[in-house]
Amino acid sequence: MSGDRLMRIHGPEFKAMSERVLRATELTSRLNVLPFEDEEGKAALFEQILGKPLPPRTTIYPPFYTDHGLNLDLAERVFINQNCTFLDYAGIRIGERVLIAPKVTFITVGHPVDPDERRSWLTGGPIDVAENVWIGAGATILPGVSIGRDAVIAAGAVVADDVPPASLVTGSKATVNRQW
Repeated sequence: MSGDRLMRIHGPEFKAMSERVLRATELTSRLNVLPFEDEEGKAALFEQILGKPLPPRTTIYPPFYTDHGLNLDLAERVFINQNCTFLDYAGIRIGERVLIAPKVTFITVGHPVDPDERRSWLTGGPIDVAENVWIGAGATILPGVSIGRDAVIAAGAVVADDVPPASLVTGSKATVNRQW
């Protein structure tokens, strides 16, 4: 097993995380049934989900999903389209002017591959997305990944490794195709 253990399952930290997951799920369930034009209602729920108000000129189109919410750090002028998921327990930072297409998934937590450890530990790492990145529809960003400034992640890409600045990433294995 690598050294990326986050916490032992069924310990006190896991219990606190589990309680927050239930609260975040309740809040996002309420958010996702509000009328689209209810800006005040959405703003109030996002403040409870994130633990702070949305930054100026940041837009999120519901449905929106998170398992924690308090570890999602959004900069100004971020756009998040419909049906995105942020599993943010280990932390997700989204830089300014990032565009996130529909059905993008960010995952910061997982389980060890070793079957003896799988039910005992959570693993993972934070995700960092630099400024002016565009993430295409249905992309999946895995634990511990950093995406450099001005990068483009193509629709459907699975990103398991760091992405250099000003590069295009495509495919289910996230191949860097070019840099500019």
